[in-house]
Amino acid sequence: MRADARKNRDHLLAVAGAAITEQGVDVSMRDIARRADVGLATLLRHFPTREALLDALLRTSFDELTAKAGALAASGSPEAALVSWVRDCVAWTTEFRGAVALMAAAIEDTESALHASCVTLRAAGARLLTRAQEAGAARTDIDGADLFALVAALAWLGDQPSLAPRADHLFDVVASAILVGGAAPNGGR
Repeated sequence: MRADARKNRDHLLAVAGAAITEQGVDVSMRDIARRADVGLATLLRHFPTREALLDALLRTSFDELTAKAGALAASGSPEAALVSWVRDCVAWTTEFRGAVALMAAAIEDTESALHASCVTLRAAGARLLTRAQEAGAARTDIDGADLFALVAALAWLGDQPSLAPRADHLFDVVASAILVGGAAPNGGR
């Protein structure tokens, strides 16, 4: 990609990220183009669909969360690693309002531009869960798909204004339910 095209693409991603943080994933492509001071056709040339834009925007964060899972697996206790990673996933997901619904749909839709990134992210969480299960620290009756669903549910709580104040407490409740000992390490934080 030419340097000017890369610069334009990066600018569009930065503007889209800010717009989604403010308005959620349903922000219009036209609004993103207007904010970026480009025509809609320019935006669509770089990102022909909303999913393509979201995939480009979210893939970096997914890659970071996946890498963090690997780093956590190599250090610390299995239960602390699992809880820390889940907390980071929930925090990230609530930053991009509405992303959790897209992620849940994309994991099932192999044609979705977000599918591969979501599958990779779910697999990273599943590896942390398996490690905690093998250490006897986590329930064995849940799997990576269940963990991904719990992350989605906890993120949804953060998106609800009336429930957001209880989100940290409910995170701790869910984390302690996943762990065999019944208490999240360091209060889940």
